[in-house]
Amino acid sequence: MNEAPRRYFKLALKVRGLLFWVPVALCVAVLGPVVCASAVVPIGWRYVIVRLWARLTLYLLRIVCGLGYRVHWHGEKPAGGSIIYCKHASTWETFALNHVLSQLRLVWVVKRELLRIPIFGWGLAAMNSIAINRASGRKAVDQMVEQGRQRLAHGMSVMVFPEGTRVRPGTRVRYKLGGAILAEASGAPVVPVAHNAGDYWPRHSLIKWPGEVEVHVGPMIDSRGKSALQINAEAESWIESKMAEITRLDRFPY
Repeated sequence: MNEAPRRYFKLALKVRGLLFWVPVALCVAVLGPVVCASAVVPIGWRYVIVRLWARLTLYLLRIVCGLGYRVHWHGEKPAGGSIIYCKHASTWETFALNHVLSQLRLVWVVKRELLRIPIFGWGLAAMNSIAINRASGRKAVDQMVEQGRQRLAHGMSVMVFPEGTRVRPGTRVRYKLGGAILAEASGAPVVPVAHNAGDYWPRHSLIKWPGEVEVHVGPMIDSRGKSALQINAEAESWIESKMAEITRLDRFPY
């Protein structure tokens, strides 16, 4: 593509990306207070609202930006009381998995600072999120294990981003042990999830490239009788092997 058409094409994508955020912000403004107010009712009702928000956001993403998704299941679909180990490369997975894994009551491990964001943070708190201070080191892990075991015992599933931050496609960082320590302590199975949303929705960018995100939900890893190191290694191996198959660094060369 010549330079001038390329610039206009990227500009159009940025405009579409901006237009996408307008109705999303309105949805958050309307549904966020509803989630907060629903803290006094059974949590099942809160999940209905959160899944509705995720579904609406995915619909807007497909209609406005031309970005859809496809899910590939490798084994049985995970049940409640699982630990979800998900690749973190984009904003996409932070909301989409509430719909993709709608059979689960997901509880997210998040950094404590997010709870201070008006409406959004209050909603996270209402959904029983595990908010940790990442700077506190071992105390943060102990807190996650204690609260995670409580959530798992009530049939909820704990969502963990083992890398701890968003990672650019094609880049690898060390997987943190927190989720695996929880798995070792609780005996809960670990479900690895790989996806290439980072190819389509780059970090710190208005652009959402049109296409189809591939989501691969792996077979459950039995954590019983295994150390945290073994669990972590198995999950990382499956996720990164699948990422090598579905990531294309040349997908959008401009």
